[in-house]
Amino acid sequence: MFWDWAVFLQDDGGGRTYLEWMFEAWGWTLSVAACAWVVAMLFGLGVGVFRTLPNSPWLSRLAHVWVELFRNIPLLVQIFLWYFVLPRLFPPMQQFPGFLLVVLGLGFFTSARIAEQVRAGIGALPRGQRYAAMAMGLTTWQSYRYVLMPMALRIILPPLTSESMNLLKNSSVAFAVSIAELTMFAMQAQEETSRGIEIYLAVTALYAASAFAVNRVFALVERRTRVPGFIAAGQTGGGH
Repeated sequence: MFWDWAVFLQDDGGGRTYLEWMFEAWGWTLSVAACAWVVAMLFGLGVGVFRTLPNSPWLSRLAHVWVELFRNIPLLVQIFLWYFVLPRLFPPMQQFPGFLLVVLGLGFFTSARIAEQVRAGIGALPRGQRYAAMAMGLTTWQSYRYVLMPMALRIILPPLTSESMNLLKNSSVAFAVSIAELTMFAMQAQEETSRGIEIYLAVTALYAASAFAVNRVFALVERRTRVPGFIAAGQTGGGH
C-alpha cells in the first residue's frame, strides 16, 4: 500500500498546510471539550446534590426532570435544538456564537450523566457520615461541602474519568453545526486530497492521544486524593 504522508505538507489553498489546519482543528476540539467539561461539572455536581437532599423534595424533582430530559434525548438532536431551534424561540440567542451553543448542548447533556454518578456516589456513603455531620452541628450544605462531597467525589473518579473521555469524543458532533474541529477537518481534507487513509489515521491518533492524556490526568488525581483504607473499610463493612 502506498502511503503519502507528504499530503500534510501541501497547501490547503488558504495559505496554510494541512498539518497546520489539523492542529488548528485539534485546538478547537480540545477547546469545545474543555469548556463543555466545565459546564458539565458545574451543573452535574449541583443537580446530583439536589437529587439527594433529604428535606427538599421539590429540588429533588426538578433535578430528576433535568437528568431525564438531557439523558434521554440523543446528543446530536440536542445540538441541533441548541443551534437551530432555540435561537428562533429566543431571539437574543441568535447573537450567541455557534461555539457557545455547542458547548452548552454538550455540557448539559454530560451534566445529566455526571449528576447520576454524583447521586450514586453520595448514596454509596454510609448513612452514619451524614448523621455524624448533623450531630456536630453542621448545616445541610456544610455537611455536603465538608463531609459528603469530598468522599463521594473520590468514589466516582473512575466513572468520571470514563465520562470525561466520552465527552472528548462526543465533541466530534460539533462538525454538524460547522465548528472547525477534528472531524470536520478530516471530512474536508479527505475530500480535497483523496488521501483518506492518512488523514483519518492522523485524526484517530490525535483523538486517542487526547483521551489517553485525560485518562492519565484523572489517574494521577485519583492516586493523589485516595484516602488510605477507605475502600477496604467499606468492603469490610459490607460483609457484616
